[in-house]
This record gives sequence, structure tokens and C-alpha cells, in this order.
Amino acid sequence: MFKVGDHIVYPMYGAGVITDVVEKDFLGEARTYYNVSLPYCRMEASVPVDNSEKLGVRHIIKPERIEEVFCVLKDETERMNPNWNKRYRENTERMQTGDILEVAAVVRNLVRTDRKKPLSTGEKKLLSTAKQILESELVYSGGYTMEEADELVEINI
Repeated sequence: MFKVGDHIVYPMYGAGVITDVVEKDFLGEARTYYNVSLPYCRMEASVPVDNSEKLGVRHIIKPERIEEVFCVLKDETERMNPNWNKRYRENTERMQTGDILEVAAVVRNLVRTDRKKPLSTGEKKLLSTAKQILESELVYSGGYTMEEADELVEINI
């Protein structure tokens, strides 16, 4: 169980901090929720404690693992499905795992694809979301500003 003040990652939303643990009535049943502040996507979320593991909520990575992220960004571009719709679905599934290395791979692949041929509108939005998720975790784990995290991601791709 997480506690107030813990820095966590909520897949598809990014990194944030638990601001409160509260009980709420849900369909006549009392349930416990984490209130999470997600400043980089400018939102507050309530995450049910009993579903948090299933949703992929986890602690942010330790600073020692940041270099692994940069290695993924520097790695070779993976072969992706030529059909943008299937590619979009596959990348979304990777991001939903909540694994920062999977998110980094999505960012790397989409940035490099975009450099060769412009992405579709949907993929541009997915790339923006993936970068925000990746960079928000780097901010908390590495103590960077969002601008520094963005610059580090860009120079490592």
C-alpha cells in the first residue's frame, strides 16, 4: 500500500504524488482511494486502492535506473507495423503496461518515425502523451525540471 507523499506512476497519466488516502461511497459500498496530484497533465485523480496494482500504479523508478531509460532512447528503432491504426493500438498497449522502458521505446520509435514521415494526428497525440508520461517520471526520479527532462529525452533519441 502506498502512503501520502509517495511519488507514483499512474499508467497513461504519468508521475504524481499521493496527496491523501480517503474513503468514499461507491454504489453504497465504502472504498478507499488514493488522491493523486498529476501536475504534468494538470489533473487530480482518485485511484481505488484495491485496484491500484491491477491498474499498474507503481513507485517511480530509482535514480540509478535513469541511465536504462536513456539507453532505450538511444537503441535502434524497432520495426513497427506499417498500418498506423495497428501501430497506434500496439503503442497504446505498451504504454498501458506502465513500464517506463516500454514508454521510452514508444517515444523513441514515434519520434524517429515522425522525423522520416509526419505522424497521423492520433499518433502525434500519443507521442505527446508518451513524452509527458516519460518526462514526468524523470522529473520526480532525477530531480529535473520539465524543460531539462524534455531536453534530455530529445538529445538521447
